[in-house]
Amino acid sequence: MANPQKSKGDNYERELATYLNEQVFGEEQCQRAPLSGGGKSGIVIAGGADLVGTPDVFIEAKRVERLNVRDAMRQAERNIDRSSTSDVPVVITRRNREATGDSLVVMRMKDWKKLYKQFLLFNGKIKDEPHVVSR
Repeated sequence: MANPQKSKGDNYERELATYLNEQVFGEEQCQRAPLSGGGKSGIVIAGGADLVGTPDVFIEAKRVERLNVRDAMRQAERNIDRSSTSDVPVVITRRNREATGDSLVVMRMKDWKKLYKQFLLFNGKIKDEPHVVSR
């Protein structure tokens, strides 16, 4: 008998890949990792990421009502360590009855800071300053 929780998680990984393909990439680039039972052959597996085809981010997808985000982040970081990649760990989660677009994205502040700074630079909101104190 199939595990309904695993099936729910598998479906969320597929939904998330479809969402990213439609809303971010504009083509089929991202997919559920072959290691989790989905995906196509010939794609390099990112050492345990739930999705492949997401450059520079290592996605841990969770569809649960109550999530321990720190445990989920540690899981992503452990998998990154095993795969020797420099990808940024990102946990994406949603509850039942929430749309995929309403999922929450969790990342470490040090990684979010880099992302936000690039966003502000791109939009001309700040100037690139060579001597910024890192915290």
